[in-house]
Amino acid sequence: MAAPKKSAAKETTQDKAGGASPSNVPPFTKEQELGAFREMLLIRRFEEKAGQLYGMGAIGGFCHLYIGQEAVVVGMQMALREGDQVITGYRDHGHMLACGMDANGVMAELTGRRGGYSKGKGGSMHMFSREKSFFGGHGIVGAQVSLGTGIAFANRYRGDGRVCLAYFGDGAANQGQVYESFNMAELWKLPVVYVIENNRYAMGTSVTRSSAQTDFSKRGVSFNIPGEQVDGMDVRAVKAAGDKAVAHCRAGNGPFILEMQTYRYRGHSMSDPAKYRSREEVDKIRNDQDPIEQVRKRLLGLDMTEDDLKAIDAEVRKVVNESADFAQHDPEPDPSEVYTDVYR
Repeated sequence: MAAPKKSAAKETTQDKAGGASPSNVPPFTKEQELGAFREMLLIRRFEEKAGQLYGMGAIGGFCHLYIGQEAVVVGMQMALREGDQVITGYRDHGHMLACGMDANGVMAELTGRRGGYSKGKGGSMHMFSREKSFFGGHGIVGAQVSLGTGIAFANRYRGDGRVCLAYFGDGAANQGQVYESFNMAELWKLPVVYVIENNRYAMGTSVTRSSAQTDFSKRGVSFNIPGEQVDGMDVRAVKAAGDKAVAHCRAGNGPFILEMQTYRYRGHSMSDPAKYRSREEVDKIRNDQDPIEQVRKRLLGLDMTEDDLKAIDAEVRKVVNESADFAQHDPEPDPSEVYTDVYR
């Protein structure tokens, strides 16, 4: 039996990728704008290069690109302090780079080389860095929410004042383990910010067809967890919301939910042709709301020139090209490593 169609009114509730970006969002300093511009550009260029290498056959398996969503992780990272933890799902390269993980190590893991963060044995979805407090990269949908809640429990148990960010998407938001985690986090007042990266299509199904409640910031209402919708295409709005949520957690008030209304320009993974949406829709959001272009325009209004910004782009491209070269020439893992670091 075919599922009944949702009302036409509901289908138009998310015509824009970004939520309301309040006019009172604190402006960035020039240094903050430059930092955000470079970090988002690094993620964009890295992901573009990863897509190219995948097309060439240098990267195998699954590869989920973060192009379009850069403002979310860069803005949230600006709200953290050293020692705070990050955990996410399989669209994770941007999170790694924003945490400060080396581009060479990330790209080498994508190509399965021994210089990768998991020694070439984990691939796109399984990279970690204790040094940078990045706890994965997880291929099981929603699994990172429970794990992130556990990390926050450890923080509370130790009394170390740290906050954990647990990222997941609109598709994972319907997982049962997410709500079990919500319940425990509020019950025990755990310092965890649940960041829902709502890019509207999960693996390929619009939120208006798959979710009865499309305001994901309300998903914690029955657990008394406060939530907020954020324009995830505006890095300033993301940082402002992140500051508020992290302060809430660090003060011992329990978890906080942030729904980042964002958009991915590519398909769910490199094998997804994304025929469930129109090219016109993608182009409109890219032209009107692109997170990097927003910062670029603001920098041009702060006595920066096009040449200045092109120089930053050239520097970023150099880093990314070097990472690609390293990832294609670094040796593959020795066969003797196959059982190393495997727990039985």
